[in-house]
Amino acid sequence: MKRKIININDTKCTGCGQCIPDCPEGALQLIDGKARLVSDLFCDGLGACIGTCPEGAISIIEREAIPYDEKIVMETIVRQGKAVIKAHLEHLAGHGQMELYNEAIDYLKDHTIAIPDHNSPVCHPKPAHAGHVPFAACPGSAARSIPRNTPAVNRQPSEKTESELRQWPVQLKLLNPAAPYFDNADLLVSADCVPFAYAGFHAEFLRDRIVIIFCPKLDSDIEGYITKMAEIFSRHEIKSITVVHMEVPCCSGVRYVVDQAMEKSGKKIPITDKTIMIDGGME
Repeated sequence: MKRKIININDTKCTGCGQCIPDCPEGALQLIDGKARLVSDLFCDGLGACIGTCPEGAISIIEREAIPYDEKIVMETIVRQGKAVIKAHLEHLAGHGQMELYNEAIDYLKDHTIAIPDHNSPVCHPKPAHAGHVPFAACPGSAARSIPRNTPAVNRQPSEKTESELRQWPVQLKLLNPAAPYFDNADLLVSADCVPFAYAGFHAEFLRDRIVIIFCPKLDSDIEGYITKMAEIFSRHEIKSITVVHMEVPCCSGVRYVVDQAMEKSGKKIPITDKTIMIDGGME
């Protein structure tokens, strides 16, 4: 079957091993000094390992692969102990993989294995066969509330601020690589959740920059994005690039796209990388 699965760039991989702990399913191992995908069977294609690779050597591709099997994975998981079981359940819940999450819970119940305390999903939708679409979202998106100190009703209206947007459109999918506003531009390449999480987005990031936004998890044509961004870099003199993404693992794919496009274009452009926390802070 054709499905999403991780791909490791052998040239970029330094064998640091930072990706290994983030794959409790056991799909990755260090072999001959390189991280290797040892079995398609164990890789769920969700990409939790991407965010911890310092070299950008891991990406998600779509290819023919053996179907992922949660029951076989659980046989490996339970042998590694309570902490790994917990990490695996949170991994599935955080990626919105409710069908697999429920399979994992059923496996533990069937084998009378204690279910560890974990950040379980708040939403428990009915299975797809019952006519419902299973919950799906980007990694780290298990439902949560973000408490704020000041009740909204007591807040005083702040002084109106002007938009810092300098061009339209902003979505990478819609952008024309030949657009003149890219000439001698300082670029802001942002995950599309960032402006909602970070209150100072316009003043601190968007001001005097041309913005490109996309989602590396939900947008399907990542290779097409790399090609389009490489064309922007090649056609224009870009002065600098600021990359801003959320803290969740898949969001590091924003930087991956920029790095791959830079390599493809043959350009050397200064890059600044910023991480925004879910609660609105900046790392």
